Amino acid sequence: MKKFIVVTGGSGFVGSNLIEFLLDKTRKTIISLDNYSTGKKENHFKHKRVKYLTGNTKQINKKLQKYKNKIHALFHFGEFSRIYQSFKNFNECYDSNSIGSLAVFKFCLDNKIKLIYSATSASLGNSGKDKNLSPYAFTKSKNLELLENLKKWFKFKYEIVYFYNVYGPRQISIGHMATVIGIFEHNYKNKRPLPVVKPGNQSRRFTHISDTIDVCYEAWKKNKCAHYSISNKKIYTIKNVAKMYNSKIIYLKSRPGERYASALTKISLENKIIRRYGKIKLKDYITSFIKG
Repeated sequence: MKKFIVVTGGSGFVGSNLIEFLLDKTRKTIISLDNYSTGKKENHFKHKRVKYLTGNTKQINKKLQKYKNKIHALFHFGEFSRIYQSFKNFNECYDSNSIGSLAVFKFCLDNKIKLIYSATSASLGNSGKDKNLSPYAFTKSKNLELLENLKKWFKFKYEIVYFYNVYGPRQISIGHMATVIGIFEHNYKNKRPLPVVKPGNQSRRFTHISDTIDVCYEAWKKNKCAHYSISNKKIYTIKNVAKMYNSKIIYLKSRPGERYASALTKISLENKIIRRYGKIKLKDYITSFIKG
């Protein structure tokens, strides 16, 4: 019986929300593998069906050796996931997204484990040319190419889910890996100006974590070996989001790798993308946050 589900990055923002969801929706035992570069032990669940392992994804074969024949699926969310920071921490980004993810792919392939992989909208914009804007976008786009070839060469089975600026409970609010909404919330609560990178009219499709997790679960359950995107129909500029908090705004100088827009696409490589749109509206979320 394959009774285990693995979540890489299970102590992080997305991973911890997924584990909470899986505990409610399945009877499987969940194994988290996390190096705690951004994950937190405060995100752990004290539950008999969750096991927390510490380690890098490039160690996955060693860390999960005794479980490998009992794993039903693996959700790979344990990658380096920031654009600007991938310039400043190139080695960390490459080590995680290229070397670590290759180890994860090979582990799943060798042990016939279904993979659910989190792709990024950062590699879709500007007719696909944005995939070379940053080390982060580049490594993520190359992983998609590798997965496509693994499917052709070895009939590797996986699901791809494209994420769009995810926000919500347990998001990172401080430090160099903090998210936009996390930073805005932290600064608002501490009565500090909200930082907006120039020019400020970059547009994004902010998507709530609950909507994102719903589609990850859908992809796993339907088992179509398909590509999905989970975004929001409403597009906001960063400047307009900051204005929703009715706080002072400060502008930061432009950064390398900055995308002008979150792009939707119909095709990824040779695959049609199944589009899903979130139900939770960013404006309603921010209004609720401000009201406390």
